[in-house]
Amino acid sequence: MSDNLTIAVIGAGGKMGMRVSANLMKTDHTVFYSENSPAGQERVTDAGRTLTATDDAVKVSDVVVLAVPDLALSAVSDAVVPLMKSGAILLTLDPAAAYAGLLATRDDIIQGVTHPCHPSVFVERHTPEEYADTFGGIAAKQDAIAAIESDSTVARDTLEAVVRVIFAPVVDVHWVTVKQLAQLEPTLVETIACMVGALLKEALDEAVNTMGVPEPAARAILLGHTQVALANTLKGDNPFSEACLIAMDYGREAIIKEDWKKVFRDDELDKNLARMLHLDHVSRK
Repeated sequence: MSDNLTIAVIGAGGKMGMRVSANLMKTDHTVFYSENSPAGQERVTDAGRTLTATDDAVKVSDVVVLAVPDLALSAVSDAVVPLMKSGAILLTLDPAAAYAGLLATRDDIIQGVTHPCHPSVFVERHTPEEYADTFGGIAAKQDAIAAIESDSTVARDTLEAVVRVIFAPVVDVHWVTVKQLAQLEPTLVETIACMVGALLKEALDEAVNTMGVPEPAARAILLGHTQVALANTLKGDNPFSEACLIAMDYGREAIIKEDWKKVFRDDELDKNLARMLHLDHVSRK
């Protein structure tokens, strides 16, 4: 693997495109930034980056990063894959389209997928910048998940080098299959964790608007107890009290469906991805 790669960021003016581009700018890699929308182009140039036509960028790049929305990945990959040089890596930042078989393929092009873990609620922080970086990729440490459809050690090392840069600072890169990454994102983290986060916000609103609790008081006790709940359940820091366990059982009975674990089945994953990608059904290639 060369220490200096040529990397194309397609969709460089979008939310993720701007994030990964900001980190790539700090490296010695040769990076081309491509963006079609006028608003995105303005963001790229305002950040001091030079725009390059997609076709020109793709043809010479070792890694092509598709930082575009899921719904655009099929069309964009159709356009760029035929132009890529042999042995190059097509890297997407979300597994849905890759697992659903929506990406264009070529026998001599390697597909890779990655997604940031985001800084853990338990990650050690020291500076104001680290505390403020809840998403990751700026100051707070995070892990990343990656999958690659190749047995090549060189390709895997190349992909890991890029992943560590675009999501920096990265502690560990965890390797899984494309299917496993799709099972993690969306099922584990969006279908469940993000849904629970939204449920907590709805519960906070109910405490304030229905029960009349002052918002600062409700927010303070919810945020503190959320950390305790996560620490107790995921780290085993302290046992819950007997009364708390009874209240937890009541909450489970009142809120959670008995068959909720069906979301981990393959057929339910397909339904979820089809809905996310606006498809009638998922038909993997």
